[in-house]
Amino acid sequence: MIGTTNMSISEQTRFSAWLECFSGCGTRHPLDVTFYRCPLCGSLLEVRHDVEALTSREASEWKALFRSRRGGPSGVWSRKELVLPNLDDRDIVSLGEGNSPLIRSPRMARELALGEVFVKQCGTSHTGSFKDLGMTVLVSMVHSMKARVRAIACASTGDTSAALAAYAAAAGIPSVVFLPRDKITLSQLIQPISNGALTLSLDTDFDGCMSVVQEITKADSSIYLANSMNALRVEGQKTIAFEILEQMDWKAPDFVVVPGGNLGNISAIGAGFLLARELGLSARTPRLVCAQSEQANPLYRSFLTGFRDFDPIVAGPTMATAIRIGNPVSFPKAVEILKATDGIVAEATEAELADAAVFGDRFGFFNDPQTGVALAATRKLAASGDFPSATRVVVISTAHGLKFPDFKLKIHQGEVPGTDPRFRNLPIEVEADPGAVRRALDEYLPD
Repeated sequence: MIGTTNMSISEQTRFSAWLECFSGCGTRHPLDVTFYRCPLCGSLLEVRHDVEALTSREASEWKALFRSRRGGPSGVWSRKELVLPNLDDRDIVSLGEGNSPLIRSPRMARELALGEVFVKQCGTSHTGSFKDLGMTVLVSMVHSMKARVRAIACASTGDTSAALAAYAAAAGIPSVVFLPRDKITLSQLIQPISNGALTLSLDTDFDGCMSVVQEITKADSSIYLANSMNALRVEGQKTIAFEILEQMDWKAPDFVVVPGGNLGNISAIGAGFLLARELGLSARTPRLVCAQSEQANPLYRSFLTGFRDFDPIVAGPTMATAIRIGNPVSFPKAVEILKATDGIVAEATEAELADAAVFGDRFGFFNDPQTGVALAATRKLAASGDFPSATRVVVISTAHGLKFPDFKLKIHQGEVPGTDPRFRNLPIEVEADPGAVRRALDEYLPD
């Protein structure tokens, strides 16, 4: 459970981090506070680092250090100086998160008429989603202050609850998860149950669960909030950017496409790319693309107005359940990142995301519906010319497809209206007879 980064005492004190008001009102707080918005103006907090101290180390030294830690047990804690530099190593709660593969798909690139296409497989992490990268940081901080915390709580569409339950169980800290009733898959529900979380099923959607958990944690500071409005939860997720850069020999791709719901992940990944540029690790930042479901697209609607307006919506039913969020708490952070990277916001219909998920599967992947949204955005932007032909694109795959078996089966059974029937592939019932098998092979295999 407990990890180590072998940092010297001098390194532990050389670098520092704190919480600061996102709006710029100037208030600073230690990382172990139990509130999640600025007490003065109500804006979100974010983790800030002493960049001057970080830049005192040459880029070549950072690269050599990360290279020396390659293959270590955690992709997050191998970059501890950029995450929580002052946390005692004995408080680290790690389950081998991160270090996910970046897979190049030449066949997909040719099909999309793009230069290169990569899929960052974040779903290979311990609980099957990128949420582990943030949860290891949050639970490790709580482990250092557990005398003041009796439980950690979150609202979830499935993946956050799985990550919280696993890491809290590893740390020996009680966890409480608030789930929207009948709106997550059985594969996701069984994860927090199995790890011993107190699981509360509420007759509402994610936004309703989020409202309740905020009220509970505000009234009782001994119950610690683990959602992405807590800056510590997303801090570990910025290491996705550093992993991508290192895997691409520190040459940034042209675009990175990220599914967007509560918008913490795109904010964190963007912050990681910007920090890498500040440290001289990369000459430029990629343009970020946030991909949303048409049924839950408040950021896309705002993008159409140049981010002038933002109106929360009631998210409609979508197969991309993990991003079915109509009032994303990290909206201001996402807008700042998109502006800083000349970003794009795109949307996908249910048929588009289903087709794109199965399309990606045909190149050897096994995509969850949220990644289907990102792939649909990639296909649309390639077709429209927004992605030039020589473009190098990284698509963030946020969770393992095995969490969504019903989604996959419905597509192949033709139960999603408007999808391309060419992608459907159901088992063929054949008699246990060599002649019958040969006839089936002749009928279905190409000459």
